[in-house]
Amino acid sequence: MKLPRLENLAGDFWGGLAAMLVALPSAIAFGVTIYASLGGSYAAYGALAGILGATAMGLVASSMGGTNRLISAPCAPAAAVLTAFAIERIQHGMDPAAVAVLLAALGLTAGVLQVVFGGIGLGRLIKYMPYPVVSGYLSGVGLYIISGQVPKFLGAPAGTHLGHALVSPALWVWQGMVVGAVTIFAMLFAPRVTQRVPAAILALLAGVLCYFGLAFFDAALLDPRNPLVIGPLGGSGGSGGGGGGFVDAMAGRWAGVGQLGMADFTVLVMPALTLAVLLSIDTLKTCVVLDALTRSRHDSNRELIGQGLGNITSAVVGGMPGAGTMGATLVNMSSGALTRYSGFIEGVLSLLAFLLLGALISWVPVPALAGILIVVGARMIDRHSFTFLKQRSTMLDFGVIAAVVVTALTVSLIAASGVGIVLAVVLFIREQIGGSIIRRKLLGNETFSKRVRTHEEMEILSAHGNRAAIIELQGSLFFGTADQLYRSLEQDLKTRDFLILDMRRIQTVDVTAAHLLEQVKDMLAERHGFLIFSQIPPNLPSGRDLQQYFDQVGLIRQDSPVRVFPELDDALEWVEDRIIHEAALSRDEETALELHEVELFAGRKEQTLAELEQCMEKRHVAIGDTIFSRGDVGDELFLIRSGAVRIVLPLSDRMSHHLGTFGRGAFFGEMAFLDGEVRSANAVAFVDTELYVLSRRAFDKFAEEHKKLGLKLMEGIASVLASRLRYTNAELRVLES
Repeated sequence: MKLPRLENLAGDFWGGLAAMLVALPSAIAFGVTIYASLGGSYAAYGALAGILGATAMGLVASSMGGTNRLISAPCAPAAAVLTAFAIERIQHGMDPAAVAVLLAALGLTAGVLQVVFGGIGLGRLIKYMPYPVVSGYLSGVGLYIISGQVPKFLGAPAGTHLGHALVSPALWVWQGMVVGAVTIFAMLFAPRVTQRVPAAILALLAGVLCYFGLAFFDAALLDPRNPLVIGPLGGSGGSGGGGGGFVDAMAGRWAGVGQLGMADFTVLVMPALTLAVLLSIDTLKTCVVLDALTRSRHDSNRELIGQGLGNITSAVVGGMPGAGTMGATLVNMSSGALTRYSGFIEGVLSLLAFLLLGALISWVPVPALAGILIVVGARMIDRHSFTFLKQRSTMLDFGVIAAVVVTALTVSLIAASGVGIVLAVVLFIREQIGGSIIRRKLLGNETFSKRVRTHEEMEILSAHGNRAAIIELQGSLFFGTADQLYRSLEQDLKTRDFLILDMRRIQTVDVTAAHLLEQVKDMLAERHGFLIFSQIPPNLPSGRDLQQYFDQVGLIRQDSPVRVFPELDDALEWVEDRIIHEAALSRDEETALELHEVELFAGRKEQTLAELEQCMEKRHVAIGDTIFSRGDVGDELFLIRSGAVRIVLPLSDRMSHHLGTFGRGAFFGEMAFLDGEVRSANAVAFVDTELYVLSRRAFDKFAEEHKKLGLKLMEGIASVLASRLRYTNAELRVLES
């Protein structure tokens, strides 16, 4: 492992120190919030859990996660979920010691799940949780934290619910309210005084000074076991540093294991999953912001594994779980940190602060911590979400936010997570259904293949091309959009003989959509029609081979009226050939045309054409042979007696663009014939082909003796080119509309 340079190490130290000063007070407050609900001296256990959580997350998550400058520490979502779980277990009559064990097991399980998330590659998916769901959950967590801290702010006894505390002024302790108010005031206005010292540190210091100022007039506040302070760490005496408290706490933390059975551990599943997802979202959200500020890229899956290992370690040593936190990370970055060692240093300093200042931490006022958390909770509420009420298009999004918040406050945060997941699915389905599955629809007489047709063939396609419909699909074909697709195709299934589905923009297909396409195929077959697929994606974003999937569900079989083409142009050409053939156009594709049968020379004198034919070369070209290439010098005009020729524009050594296909009776090469410039594309025989070849030199010599025919030939070329241009213009107008 490459060690950081000295100047980086100095920046990382100051960044880690500043981050510790931000993270540690919040970690203590979160821990006290969780364990205070167990009653007795467990608030002191909570302070210890917060400190150990900050230490373990700093040491392990920073080392294993690898995201530079990221600070991991106990966070609000963890505090909210664990507090809700602890209160629920206490209400069910479980012994507080046993609940403490379950809290540790909950953090351990969540860490294991995070490692699994990272191991199977869910890191990239978790950060795409819909904004309304995340906003609602975080707002719910903020309100939940506020509702849990108001009784502590009022000085009410531990375990007092918000409603009871608000309507019972007799429970209020004015000293605690004063300390809490001073802390909130300092938290809000400290940034206006100085940016060098974190607001949480100044607020906590103001709360402690206010408390001891009040103790000067009330000696009862100097009792280390009075309910307005955390009390001795580990529940023992208040003297000494943090070492004794640590040993006492670790010795008693697992005392309740013997009271638990397997049924008690089964209740951890949903809370652990909720906690793992929330901590993962919180971390990855911070990483995304950090990437934007530093122009870097984090490894989501590696970071989840590191966070999971950090939470596992934290649970083992008795700490609370955490995540990558925004505030401490930004302070770390602005203080000069450059590498992930700043997070490691933050963990080391958190442990040193506990060992050196353990006795002082026991005197931290609970109302001061409540004041800090009330401000933190208020800042978590997404006030911007109220703007969603201004537009009808976003009112449903606000409804999702409100539903998650209400569920969090009236039922539980765990239930709110379930509601959030369900509503995330609803939002996805709404988004898919809200857009049209059909991107564009054209008829066969509105757009044509690149095969160059004779005037007679184009007349047939203009008259009968509406027997075919070309439907360009987009998005996801699944149970939510299947009915929309059927309603869009219903009228065409009654009137069209050919239905071409362009699949190039399809993202997903489920079995419901496949069954619908099977029904579409059967309805067309009853009328002797065809269902045609073009450009089926070889691999969907999910990795599924769509054509193989269609084969597996029985949609594509050799004996079924379903055709598959690699390109839309190939499908169009196949349909056009059938329409022209069924219109009983009289011609024999296998017989080479004579000169008088070529549309360009129809009605000319036989003797004159015989002289012109003497000026021409008859040429046979085998399938796949190149007639000319881009950049070649040449002035010949080619007339196709039989077969077909494709004109392609080379884009690279391996790629080319199909410009058009010329069939029997058509001509090509007219550009170089007219202007004498080099060839602009490649001409390749699509099948075995017979050609008439007329050079410009031979034509000019012939035109000197047969001026009228020469003029008519030029007029014929111009007329055909004009006709092609007219059809192209008409097609472009349809596409634009």
